Amino acid sequence: MAAVYYHTSVEASGAVAAARQIQIGRFPATVNVDFNASLNAQADLILLNPTYTFGTPVLGGQLAIGVTGIFGRASTGIDGTLTTAIGPLVITRTGSISDSLTSVGDLYPQATLKWNAGVHNFMTYLTGDIPVGAYDPARLSNLGIGHAAIDAGGGYTYFNPAAGHEFSAVAGFTYNFKNNHTQYQNGIDFHVDWGISQFLSKQVFVGFVGYGYQQITDDFGQHPALGGFRSRVFGIGPQIGILFPVGDMQGYLNLKGYGEFAAENRPSGWNTWLTFSISPMAPTSTLTPARRVVTK
Repeated sequence: MAAVYYHTSVEASGAVAAARQIQIGRFPATVNVDFNASLNAQADLILLNPTYTFGTPVLGGQLAIGVTGIFGRASTGIDGTLTTAIGPLVITRTGSISDSLTSVGDLYPQATLKWNAGVHNFMTYLTGDIPVGAYDPARLSNLGIGHAAIDAGGGYTYFNPAAGHEFSAVAGFTYNFKNNHTQYQNGIDFHVDWGISQFLSKQVFVGFVGYGYQQITDDFGQHPALGGFRSRVFGIGPQIGILFPVGDMQGYLNLKGYGEFAAENRPSGWNTWLTFSISPMAPTSTLTPARRVVTK
């Protein structure tokens, strides 16, 4: 079981703020829109992730299934000037709108399959979004995304317990289904997460983490003024982790933070993750040397 506290603070201007205002204002494609504004948002969320790992190998690897649920609060505000034109009629509106929401988010099931070969570890995963969270297309703040999604990919970890070196990277693609509330469909995206760390002792490690996100196909259903509206963002920051016993279980505490940069067509800022998890100790008596599992 893992519990994560997540905090983010982001802002955006230009097309990102315009897109949000166009969506909640439901401006038709025949209306010319000029939007000079800024968007800012914050969120404080709790993520709960129970996971079950099977003891019997599957395809020579270790199968685990789990689901992540979200509860928390999000707040969003837009300040600026909106100008719309229909033929010779021009309307200009200046001001601000904002709202906040405390509720539950979507559910994210996940299955992973992992293999170990000495210091080399390989993983493939399948996850997705079940859109059951709080969502209203006319609201600025939402904890659900209003549509289903499926994501698949793989990862690699190099872990040398003798030297204390570790490097991990996971990459995947996300396919987003159409949002039937808005008739909008986000394009396919590619994403990669990585982490590098050095163990200072058997219990404590420090290092860096990062991610990259690049949308590789256009959105569908957006206002013509927005174009393909492909998103991009990168993030990097420090991390520290601590391992400790919890009775006959293993506890794990990790703190990491990201500063975002090179964002395009999406808000950016910074975010922090505080993770606490408890898992059984590896059942070494049932593991053969060829399939040794190293837990961190």
